Amino acid sequence: MSNLNIKKDGALDLVSVGALVNRLDPGIIPFRKAQEFQIHVSGGEFNVAANLSDCFGMNAGIATAMVDYPIGDLIHERVRAMGVKPFYKRFKHNGVNGPNMATVYSDRGQGIRPPVVFYNRANEAGALLKPGDFDWNAIFAGGVRWFHSGGIFAALSETTGEVIIEGMKAAKKAGAVVSFDLNFREKLWNIWGGEKKAVEIIARIVENVDVLVGNEEDLQKGLGIPGQDVESKSKLDPTAFFGMIDKVIKKHPQVKAVATTLREVHSTNHHTWGAVAWVDGKTYVSPTCELGVVDRVGGGDGYASGFFYGLLTGETPEEAVKLGWAHGALLTTTPGDTSMVTVEQVRAFAQGGSARIQR
Repeated sequence: MSNLNIKKDGALDLVSVGALVNRLDPGIIPFRKAQEFQIHVSGGEFNVAANLSDCFGMNAGIATAMVDYPIGDLIHERVRAMGVKPFYKRFKHNGVNGPNMATVYSDRGQGIRPPVVFYNRANEAGALLKPGDFDWNAIFAGGVRWFHSGGIFAALSETTGEVIIEGMKAAKKAGAVVSFDLNFREKLWNIWGGEKKAVEIIARIVENVDVLVGNEEDLQKGLGIPGQDVESKSKLDPTAFFGMIDKVIKKHPQVKAVATTLREVHSTNHHTWGAVAWVDGKTYVSPTCELGVVDRVGGGDGYASGFFYGLLTGETPEEAVKLGWAHGALLTTTPGDTSMVTVEQVRAFAQGGSARIQR
């Protein structure tokens, strides 16, 4: 067990705060030639709640913006289908230009051609969220064990970071463990403040955080921590990541765990996949496996949710890393950003399962 002091029970195992989006996915066809697409409902913070609920059978909630128009209805239906309890701040759509639910456009790439991601986040309802929009005491009234947010939501506007900080402080008061996925997205920060602003806001958020999720680049750019001169033999070598932990902890001594995925991209459809975590001064490394990737989006959130699940259910940190690694790996084998696999499949793979047919 880690010294995270996770509460034994609560009406909600996890609550996330973040923006819901719909992701349009034309498959392997680039958008400039697309004629149709699948709609996936997503959002870095929502994905974690959805995975915990749908795959791992936990009680999860999302505090987010919802717009009263057909796209909002579509997204709400998927939230319900994943079993996530919504706490909405509602916005009226004016029938013309918003407020909107954001759209993420992302083809899957294929082979040597990488996926391309871009957004339409114009007049996004999520960016309008501000402190006071959620009654945290009411949301946490039945007890909450874990609270999660991320850097994508923090990057949306001047007010979203403040919402995260307000939620985290209330969650701490309610006795929850607090996590934050740095998810550093340059495109989003560049619009209104760039890296300097990001480091400033994220530093204030991380003061409240117990568990950080983020790769080497996230730690460097999000926390403003210079990288190591560790010669990394490959993307799967965790030396450089672990080398940065000392600096992270020096800057943010209350952080008790830092976790990330390790991914070597051979081609769009072939990755080697691993995961690591630092918990209470000890390091844990997953096995590695070869992935035949269908849709890579959401793999990192898949790891985070499996890792949180392990810790929430009292598994050892080592076991939690394996569960997260297995779930993230399986998540890349299905379309969409959220889980389509079962906890049994995750456990079987975490224990060294194979891709042999299950009869």
